[in-house]
Amino acid sequence: MKRILRRSSLYVAAAVLATAAMMPAPARAAGMLIADGGFGGVLEIEEHTADVTINNGVVVTHVTQVFRNTEDRQVEALYLFPVPKAASVANFSMWIGGKEMVGEVLEKKRAREIYNSYKQQRRDPGLLEQVDYKNFEMRIFPIGPKAEQKVQITYYQELDFDHDWATYVYPLSTAPRSGLDAQTQGKFGLTLHVKSQIPIKKLESPSHGDDFVVVRHTDSYYEASLETDGGDLNRDIVLAYHATRPHTGIDVITSNQSGDDGYFQLTLTAGEELAEAYTGMDYVFLLDISGSMARDGKLRISRNSIDAFIGELGTEDRFELITFNVVPSTLFNQLQPVTDQSQAEAVEFLRSQQGRGGTVLRPAMATAYKYGDPDRPLNVVILSDGMTEQSERRELLESIQSRPSGARVFCIGVGNEVNRPLLSQLAEEAGGLAAFLSGGDDFARQAESFRRKLLRPAAADVKITFDGGDVYDVEPKQLPNLYHGMPVRLYGRYRKNGPATARLTAEVNGAPIEQSVSLEFAEVDPANPEIERMWAWLKVNRLLKQADRTGSRTTVIDEIVRLGEQYSIVTEYTSFLVLENDAEYKRWQIERRNLLRVGRDRRAQQQQRAELQRLREQAFTELGPNVEPTTPKPQQVVRNETAIRNVPLQANPTPVSQPPGQSRDVSFSPRIPGGGAFDPISGGIALALAGLGFAARRRRRSTVDDENGEVASVL
Repeated sequence: MKRILRRSSLYVAAAVLATAAMMPAPARAAGMLIADGGFGGVLEIEEHTADVTINNGVVVTHVTQVFRNTEDRQVEALYLFPVPKAASVANFSMWIGGKEMVGEVLEKKRAREIYNSYKQQRRDPGLLEQVDYKNFEMRIFPIGPKAEQKVQITYYQELDFDHDWATYVYPLSTAPRSGLDAQTQGKFGLTLHVKSQIPIKKLESPSHGDDFVVVRHTDSYYEASLETDGGDLNRDIVLAYHATRPHTGIDVITSNQSGDDGYFQLTLTAGEELAEAYTGMDYVFLLDISGSMARDGKLRISRNSIDAFIGELGTEDRFELITFNVVPSTLFNQLQPVTDQSQAEAVEFLRSQQGRGGTVLRPAMATAYKYGDPDRPLNVVILSDGMTEQSERRELLESIQSRPSGARVFCIGVGNEVNRPLLSQLAEEAGGLAAFLSGGDDFARQAESFRRKLLRPAAADVKITFDGGDVYDVEPKQLPNLYHGMPVRLYGRYRKNGPATARLTAEVNGAPIEQSVSLEFAEVDPANPEIERMWAWLKVNRLLKQADRTGSRTTVIDEIVRLGEQYSIVTEYTSFLVLENDAEYKRWQIERRNLLRVGRDRRAQQQQRAELQRLREQAFTELGPNVEPTTPKPQQVVRNETAIRNVPLQANPTPVSQPPGQSRDVSFSPRIPGGGAFDPISGGIALALAGLGFAARRRRRSTVDDENGEVASVL
């Protein structure tokens, strides 16, 4: 069937990153409890709820599920669930005898040994382990005949941003195992709270549309809610909001629970003043045509995405197509100007490709590097699922260092089964970006979004240093390039509270820019505890990546285990263990670090919810007749309904004095005659790009329709 692709409004480009609702697929869901032990059987989902809070780009997702054992026997249950990319599992709880028991993170082998010892006694342990980079397994034993079991998982992640649209994906359509029933018998609900120092313009759900109620309480606080009975869990839930910073700037939040060493998150965001600028560029597209790409429509998505991208190129650009499985194959064998003829040849070439054979990416990348021209930027765009041989991955990372000057690598991961860590690392270390497409994505909008980033000036060689605060352990060690619509985040520790200065240096098209802004490191700030785990998670990932480059992880395992146990992070070397009461933890000499951390986090979240409730009530005051009340009503405070039973929480917490949000525009102090303050980013770009112009180009494009071989017009 011919598909007509129409270019939509800009904001949708970032909002469609993970929904696969239009593709027929077996019912499946994130979070299934399976009766294990060789007898089979899936436990029914009685209830499935997710509570999501986004605080300045950091997401905390609480997933609570209630299952029922439909078997007439006692079972060990295996709970399978995937997590979004770059998410860190921060808590695992299960209800035993009606009481929530919070898990603790231990070294993986020890946790498994303790769990097995309880199984032999038919007592109540739970174990959560990381299977691979995206899937986790939780074992629970025993669950009695016809009995219910309640579990809760909490994970943390950074939000995806694309051209000022932030996208949150709740993964439901990706299943650890196929053929699982994904229908809840009772309530299914998701509530999302968004808090942002950068003003929010709009919040919507491209996947579920009017199923959500969206409420704007203030410019910095939005809420969305979905609830249904008998919910169908075979579609990802996608929510996206538009947050625009008028001027390039730095935003800082801190976390300091006890007055000791604190944590901070610094976000550098490109503002609207970044003018579009354009010079001709070279593009080499690498299309994976291995056998794994033949499944789930991956090759079809890739072909149409490349075709849409070529349709966005201008007459000043040049391009080449290279396909690869075990060997690379070129189309033109040279860079070709963008013309109607070259585009037609590209369409025919794409239509002729079939998926077969293995995946060897390194020779294709080496071939792409041969197209480097010292006088023009080279953009290598890889479309693949990243399913290369394990032995090749180290060589791929090493090959990044041999790329020609001015070359950047962009990776587009295709499908739900994709090696996100590898593709992300390849792009990050080569100064590019990584994006991920699923079957429901609009590849025309994705191509337009990628093209837009390349047209906007990128600040390269970005460095942020600090004077004051005694800052240390900054993550990541090397910052990526700053693209329009893609914030750069930095996490770190500080020993001294009080005033400090952040110094930003970068290059825009070869012209240096420099700016300093004043900050304040809080002595006590309990409002943002989530950034502590994000800092530790980034450090764990960096240690693993560094070790993988050397070919051995032996030297970093002890530090990864220490960080995992201290910050309650599940890794390949640590696991969550739940025991039936506090006495059992004491018997095994297991410190209750996570119990204390979760209790502290929930108190902060309770305080935050009380503040959000105040904003919500303030927004409601304008509803109805404007009548002066005779007696002032006390301010309502939201109670923490998910408070841990064995951690005392204040029902009405005393407001804590918090430092104001630290949001700073990046601007130079010198003045332009007849004008205002000289902004460093826009001013640096104006100097660096003097004499360069940008001509918008709209042209008809064509795309390949695989179902009938016809070429569809793209408007």
